[in-house]
Amino acid sequence: MQSLLALSGAIDRLNDRFGRLAEWLVLGACVISAGNATVRYLFKMSSNGWLEIQWYMFGALVFFGASQTLRKNEHVRVDLVYASISERSRLWIDALGFGFCMLPIMVLLTVLSFRFALASWQINEWSNSAGGLVVWPAKAILPTGFALLALQSVSELIKRAAMLRGAARFDTAYEKPLQ
Repeated sequence: MQSLLALSGAIDRLNDRFGRLAEWLVLGACVISAGNATVRYLFKMSSNGWLEIQWYMFGALVFFGASQTLRKNEHVRVDLVYASISERSRLWIDALGFGFCMLPIMVLLTVLSFRFALASWQINEWSNSAGGLVVWPAKAILPTGFALLALQSVSELIKRAAMLRGAARFDTAYEKPLQ
């Protein structure tokens, strides 16, 4: 179990790095957006490339931040029953959900989106917009994000299994949304 927990820790550290990158991408997208708007209104100039890089950055921050959100247990879940059951029951629900739903779906999406991104890279696909950017880097974000989520699912599954066996303790506290 200790080697699996070490693997889980390595996956968590990897996703922490991508989570920090996502945080910086928020700032970058805001700066580019403000700069683009300023140039457009002050100098009556603009480029579709500036808009597209904002979209690429937004996509990257969502896909790179998703695995970090899962790691921090701040993801969206159906709350009808989850908040009212015991911690052990929640651990079982999480383990089954990660093992039989999340992980297989993320692996499938990684494979399918990899093919999608690879096809774009092979033809060096560019945007159809005047002044647009090369498209394949944005498409490559998809399999990367899905793979990070698949890895984080493995990490979370390992942690839940360790907790169910009494081999480790992790913070899986859940707060019901206030709305």
